[in-house]
Amino acid sequence: MTKEKRFKKVYLEIGNICNLSCSFCPGTRRKPRQMTVEEFALAAEKLREYTDYLYFHLMGEPLLHPQLEGFLEIAADMGYKVIITTNGTLLEKRGGALLESAAVHKVNISLQSFEANEGGELEDYISACARFAGEAAERGKICVLRLWNNNGLDLLNENIKAILSRYFPEPWVKSRMSLRLSDRVYLEPGDKFDWPDMEAGAETAPSFCYGLRDQIGVLSDGTVVPCCLDHEGDIPLGNIFTQGMEEILSSPRAKALYDGFSRRIAVEKLCRSCGYATKFK
Repeated sequence: MTKEKRFKKVYLEIGNICNLSCSFCPGTRRKPRQMTVEEFALAAEKLREYTDYLYFHLMGEPLLHPQLEGFLEIAADMGYKVIITTNGTLLEKRGGALLESAAVHKVNISLQSFEANEGGELEDYISACARFAGEAAERGKICVLRLWNNNGLDLLNENIKAILSRYFPEPWVKSRMSLRLSDRVYLEPGDKFDWPDMEAGAETAPSFCYGLRDQIGVLSDGTVVPCCLDHEGDIPLGNIFTQGMEEILSSPRAKALYDGFSRRIAVEKLCRSCGYATKFK
């Protein structure tokens, strides 16, 4: 029996550069940076015993990275399943790399990114995303189309659904978390939430988080953070380029954060300002 690895997912930020500026994304004040092939290979090797799933995401648009194909090849050779989160605007140019890669398991497309796609046509954008989703599904990959529509469908969202229905005819199968448009293609609604912010007022109520339990993040400069929402590296636990994972995860700061959440206490200021964490109260 294969031993279950510690983390269900690791967010490996291959670059923090993006071609859009979406209102729902906080962006980052960190210096623009992309991992080198050597850095990626080093990080991926050190993470092998901790997870089977690499998410090429934290900040940044992964399809902007010029070495994306090389990263996917390395991940495939190491036996990883890769999840890509993209704004979808570059799928026609770079989507072929995702379709061809044996490592790519799932692609998440943030359809709400259209709001920042200046000069683009909704019809062209959604059609390109839908065509990619159909091709990905045919190749056995999961494709999730994400849309902020839990608080009511506005006109934009209705138009998006109308376009999607031409590629994936209704009726769609509804589940608790999503709509299945076809085999391996899903439309996933969601609520907007407040990203953690060190400048925000602290919330001191009992809290819980899956950071360091089922996930960690690695920023493009190698900084290890407890979760995918630490977009500025405000809780640095170590650096994967220069340290071993065991050393990083057993550090006093990492242990204090983990033990705190076991007692439903957020010991870090950033965690006390996280709107997403309220889901677990």
